[in-house]
Amino acid sequence: MSTPIRPHPPETRSRILDAAEVLFVEHGFEATSMRMITSRAGVNLAAVNYHFGSKDALIQEIFRRRLTELNRQRLAALDKLEAEAGGATLKPSHIVEAFFGTALALAADTEHGGHTFMRLLGRTYTEPNTFVRQFLAEEYAEVLERFLGALYRALPDVPREEILWRFHFMMGAMSYAIAGTDALQLFAGNFDDADPARLMPRLMSFLLGGLRAPLPDHAELEKQRRGGREAA
Repeated sequence: MSTPIRPHPPETRSRILDAAEVLFVEHGFEATSMRMITSRAGVNLAAVNYHFGSKDALIQEIFRRRLTELNRQRLAALDKLEAEAGGATLKPSHIVEAFFGTALALAADTEHGGHTFMRLLGRTYTEPNTFVRQFLAEEYAEVLERFLGALYRALPDVPREEILWRFHFMMGAMSYAIAGTDALQLFAGNFDDADPARLMPRLMSFLLGGLRAPLPDHAELEKQRRGGREAA
């Protein structure tokens, strides 16, 4: 007679997710083995298989447990802005704050894993992984459509291509800033002002400055390139 499978307590699932989240930040998705995860979580492989079934499913759940709520908060913030505006065009700065401010608030949470998750999310933007990127593209589809649409309406004189590029740059700046201050140490020496809570006003000021920057003169740039080719 076979022994019945006993369900693992709920805290086991959370322990696995927390352990994997930290290890993925430290080593990346490919270099982190299931053995490393089970060792850090203090569980056996059967527990991981019971709760998630596979490493890919585990990765998906790590993102889903925080990203779904983060994007819900973003959309709720945008809904509130639009309701208060009563049909009027939103200020671009308010749109940017609704999208990036919620993420930075999560990054400032060092007690419940928010900071670790945002570091992982930042690393994901720069670390090539087709599976993870495809999953994130699906998770972000609705929220990006809403926020980009709001920016298009708020900046009717700015080409949509330029808004896409600036949003891309803003996402990169946030990811790089949240990923940690290791690179900052390279040229700043003993840099000890790395409080996540102080990151938000600094980064928001930078992002808004980039959004408001003058449009590039593409005609002049093309003229300079042609002149350089002719001189060569």
